[in-house]
Amino acid sequence: MRKYLLFLLFICTSVFAQQSIDLNDLKWLPNSHSFWVSKDNNVVVYDVDKLDKQNTILSKAQLDAAGFAGKIEQLVWNDSKTKVLIYTNSKKVWRDNTRGDYWYFDLATGKGKQLGKNLDASSLMFAKFSSDNENVAYVSKHNIYVENVNTGKITPLTTDGTDKIINGTFDWVYEEELAARDGFRWSPDGKSIAFWRVDATSTKFHFMINNTDSLYPVIVPVEYPKAGEKPSSVKIGIVNIESLQTNWLNIPGEPDNNYLARMKWISSESIMVVQLNRNQNQVTMYDCNAKSGEARVIYKEESAAWIDVFDTSAGEYDTFPCQFVDNGKAFLWSSDADGWMHIYKISLDGKSKELITKTNFDAYFKAYNEKTKTIYFIASPEDATQHYLYETNLSSKKTKRVTPAIFDGTNRYVFSTDAAYAKHTNSSISRDNNQRLIALSGHQKIYPKEVDVFAAPKRNYSMEKFKVKTADGVEIDGVMAKPLDFDPSKKYPVFFFVYGEPMASVANDRPYFNPFISQLIPKGYIGIAMDNRGTPVMKGTQWRKSIYKNIGIINTRDQAMAAKEVLKWNFIDSDRVAIHGWSGGGAVTLNLMFQYPEIYKTGIAIAAVTDQHFYDNIYTERYMGLPDENQAAYAQASPVTHAKNLKGNLLYIHGTGDDNVHYKNAEVLINELVKYDKMFDLMIYPNRSHSINEGDGTTKHLVDTFVRYIEKNCPPGAK
Repeated sequence: MRKYLLFLLFICTSVFAQQSIDLNDLKWLPNSHSFWVSKDNNVVVYDVDKLDKQNTILSKAQLDAAGFAGKIEQLVWNDSKTKVLIYTNSKKVWRDNTRGDYWYFDLATGKGKQLGKNLDASSLMFAKFSSDNENVAYVSKHNIYVENVNTGKITPLTTDGTDKIINGTFDWVYEEELAARDGFRWSPDGKSIAFWRVDATSTKFHFMINNTDSLYPVIVPVEYPKAGEKPSSVKIGIVNIESLQTNWLNIPGEPDNNYLARMKWISSESIMVVQLNRNQNQVTMYDCNAKSGEARVIYKEESAAWIDVFDTSAGEYDTFPCQFVDNGKAFLWSSDADGWMHIYKISLDGKSKELITKTNFDAYFKAYNEKTKTIYFIASPEDATQHYLYETNLSSKKTKRVTPAIFDGTNRYVFSTDAAYAKHTNSSISRDNNQRLIALSGHQKIYPKEVDVFAAPKRNYSMEKFKVKTADGVEIDGVMAKPLDFDPSKKYPVFFFVYGEPMASVANDRPYFNPFISQLIPKGYIGIAMDNRGTPVMKGTQWRKSIYKNIGIINTRDQAMAAKEVLKWNFIDSDRVAIHGWSGGGAVTLNLMFQYPEIYKTGIAIAAVTDQHFYDNIYTERYMGLPDENQAAYAQASPVTHAKNLKGNLLYIHGTGDDNVHYKNAEVLINELVKYDKMFDLMIYPNRSHSINEGDGTTKHLVDTFVRYIEKNCPPGAK
């Protein structure tokens, strides 16, 4: 019956010849294993079971007839997949383009119209349908609105939104560090909406200055609580869309001294809320009554370091950390409290907790198939630079690897919403990215029909993996890039690429090296990237969390000690050693240049955190503790503390419009270098953000500056 209904739904256009599908554009539909792609503003849907049919559910002609102007950037479906919202004309809020225009289309008639027409252009955020398909809710300028799709009537659910009172979305720091963007949820019965309300009244502004776009400077304020400053006050309300009355959840704790990191409706009467304390080393899950606001503790966990509510290594955003199972009577929860990242099943009444992945290696949850009770997770027991898919079952508890041995290296999966199929991407140092559509049962390939082709990476250098053991007994994974005409009898300059903090790894079994440094490798450089303790790789809890209260300290030493081992290789010229890092990696670059000048002769640091006090409270306090609890480590971690020791060639680069790592970091560092008469080079990009990619010619200029500086101060070529 279900397939028959889907067939009627997608009857608009059918083409029965095998079509070429660009898997890069694949986006899954809700509650199914169908997916859609946009082809020249035609929305085409495929059912994985019938890939020989493509169903154009909305044509460009229909969009044009409705007056749609723009490019399809995203679709938001109703549960029955009979109506859709098209997101277009998006604009950046902080890091992502999360505001834009939304258009509503009824797929049965093909008719559509723009939503929120009386609101500012490109101001709508996170639009989604109610369960009865009668209403769409969205955020505009920090207020939540409901629009009836039949009458067009728009009703504000909140009216107090300002630059400081934020309803239905978040302030800068929640978005950046808790990956929280979409700040409201429809109830299952469609009668109410749960939403976050952020009161940033007491949060101080960091002021940026735009000197270039008008005759006089323009001050650009950013709500930015720095390390040691209290968070914005946050609470969760339940607003009834008929009465417009709001009930507030009575969650224990000071609203300006903890984080309400995630929430999800359990039923139309209750909501599960995930709370982190200020230090983020305690998580509490509450079952909250939507009417009374009463909050009952379901589960609590504490850590000697910190607790993550999303997978930092995967960059997953707005994801709820619990997967409900057993008809909603229990949920899956990931924890590394026993030394490995493991998956547990916890009853909703909080009375039972069962270990599911009983393995001596990390298991990162990815998907759950409710029909088969299969849990899918990423693991790599033998090689932390690689990723493979594994599965276990709630009933049998048996664990096995899903990714076939032929797919050596790094494997990424984008799961259908029913977790029956996935887009699988495989790559390695010796193999370019290759994709396929698979059935997860047996890892059976569905598309394309041709035999898998494993092509060599399209690069003009070679790569290989290595390990070194430092004087401290720490085994470090690394990747090395070499010129194609590499001669082991000669000596080459070495260029280290570093990040070294808990949000990313760099020594991965993937086909391409750092894009800046890779332009230099063919000219006669050796590129090296290594992951120190504290990076989010699958080596267990002790590895990842040894950096707690030691950012800038343990990672700096690990990198330097590993570099000393690399410099022992006969083909490395220890007189020509360069290093580069960006953001946290920029801070590590500066610390290495200042603390180990006998190793690193030339460095390029971009947008570096030069003092941990200057960065935001959620990130810094999560990994370093509060400043008044750990003041000595804060000072030791700061490159400014060690700037007086600079001996080599340093190029510092920063954008004045960086809302993430503020330009203040540059000026404080510059003052310290000037104080000690340390010569250095400086490149400032006016109004550029943390990525330094805005404006005509910016990227090319940045690359050219980078390459020329290295070639001048760390000359290329074998000797």
